[in-house]
Amino acid sequence: MDLQKYKIKLEEEKKLLEEELSGLGKVDKTGDWEATPDTDLKSQDVEDEADIDDRSEDYEERSSVLSSLESRLADINKAVSKIEDNTYGTCEFCEKEIEADRLEANPSSRTCIDCVSKII
Repeated sequence: MDLQKYKIKLEEEKKLLEEELSGLGKVDKTGDWEATPDTDLKSQDVEDEADIDDRSEDYEERSSVLSSLESRLADINKAVSKIEDNTYGTCEFCEKEIEADRLEANPSSRTCIDCVSKII
């Protein structure tokens, strides 16, 4: 298995995710990502209740996307750590080797195909 190839893919994806995350929020004091208002909405004066609802809905959407991206980033960081400690490519459930085509499609995969079908 070419660990360096997977590490490069993971680092590239990590960089893209961090760019997306920084467009939606900022890192708080605990190291978690927190959604921030859209700059277009932030610069407008709130005129009525509909504007407040729009801002609230935008914040909820940004928070939801941010949460999903943050989870993906955590998976990538975990995969990079596994490469560094030579445990990369091993299923977290059955401890068998994760299929190469699965890792090719998703380098941060934590499970083999058999185990992921049991989880879902």
